[in-house]
Amino acid sequence: MAEAVQEQAYDWSEYRGVLIYVEQREGLAKPVSWQLLGQGRRLADKLDTQLFAAVIGAQVEHLAQDAVAYGADRVYICEAEELRDYRTRPYSRVMMQLIEEVKPEIVLFGATATGRDLAGAIATHLPTGLTADTTELDVEPDPSRLLLASRPAFSEKMMATILCKQYRPQMATARAGVFEALPRDNQRSGEVIRLDNRMQEEDIAAKVLDFVEDQASVNLEEAEIIVAGGRGLGGPEAFRLLGELAAAMGGEVGASRAAVDAGWIGHEHQVGQTGYTVRPKLYFAIGISGAVQHTVGMSNADCVVAINKDKDAPIFQVAHYGIVGDLFQIVPALTEEMKRRKAAGMQAMHEEGEVGA
Repeated sequence: MAEAVQEQAYDWSEYRGVLIYVEQREGLAKPVSWQLLGQGRRLADKLDTQLFAAVIGAQVEHLAQDAVAYGADRVYICEAEELRDYRTRPYSRVMMQLIEEVKPEIVLFGATATGRDLAGAIATHLPTGLTADTTELDVEPDPSRLLLASRPAFSEKMMATILCKQYRPQMATARAGVFEALPRDNQRSGEVIRLDNRMQEEDIAAKVLDFVEDQASVNLEEAEIIVAGGRGLGGPEAFRLLGELAAAMGGEVGASRAAVDAGWIGHEHQVGQTGYTVRPKLYFAIGISGAVQHTVGMSNADCVVAINKDKDAPIFQVAHYGIVGDLFQIVPALTEEMKRRKAAGMQAMHEEGEVGA
């Protein structure tokens, strides 16, 4: 008779608390940082523990106060000229020093280019597990206190929940737009602790010579208005109509996976499980059927407007407003109306200015 295999018991009682890495560039925090602080607050409360934040950079003291206002109990800040620009080695050394001293049981990063790079470097050196691009985060209460980090798997057909039972801290990167930031509370108080930077410039191999921003890049994760199209557009030419509507409203153009796979628009526009998860104030779903792989990426929008000629399309089940009809007639009409209202608003401001003068 085969002997039962029993799990080895590990004592992780020294590890307590949830730590959020606050990503910033030039003193401006990425919105995913505040979103993760909101979810971190929920996890910490469920575990009856504290929520920590890590702020690294140069002249970023204001972000420590912001982190407290968004839910942190304690903020660890490391400021130095060598940390002005993100570089893997100095940033990872600060984070590893912090983890070693504080011993958080959970550490979370945004699933951005920086967050993925930093989290991977830390997990390699500690070592510990790392779950990438999570879309759901939860915890089990005592005694396990396990982080339940879930992400799409098997070509988006399943959600896999990944556990890290044998190592601490438990680490994950999380997509932007998935979690909701708490309302800012400037009355909250928290402790701010300063850390020393132990690396000098001569110890850092990589040098930042310049930062060139791509003016043509698409920023779906932070867009307040997204005009997205799907297979119903019929081809790449129709995305020009969506671009005109987005431009009239000051928004960005998104797309379903079907449109991207067909080659009608680039992957940087894709919304959904294998694209971006977004949380805009207004989301237009135009010619999009509403498959779950797409809706999980945009269902957190404050307002969803669906335009589809099929009245039974699943997208109408998640939409706040639905328009059944020909998108090639509806979209140009919407664009013209937006342009008319913008022009009227500018005219009214001009007239008001003349009266005031």
